[in-house]
Amino acid sequence: MSDQKPDTTPKIPVSISKELRALAHDLSNSLETIMQAAYLLSQAEVDETNKKWLGLIDHATRDAAKINREIRELLRSQSQDS
Repeated sequence: MSDQKPDTTPKIPVSISKELRALAHDLSNSLETIMQAAYLLSQAEVDETNKKWLGLIDHATRDAAKINREIRELLRSQSQDS
């Protein structure tokens, strides 16, 4: 006898899931551009204040990319469950 409970989590409708995947993909592209620009700027000579700003941009884009990956994983798991 299995102790696993049936998954009662509501599924995201397919049309919404497709739209969210497209948005997550577009967001990934935008984040990649920001990350690349921040990296290139960090290679230039900048003062300490601007280095801090670049660090904030880098940290925030990495956090946003992680959140975006988690959203994509959630969407992927939803499509595999059906």
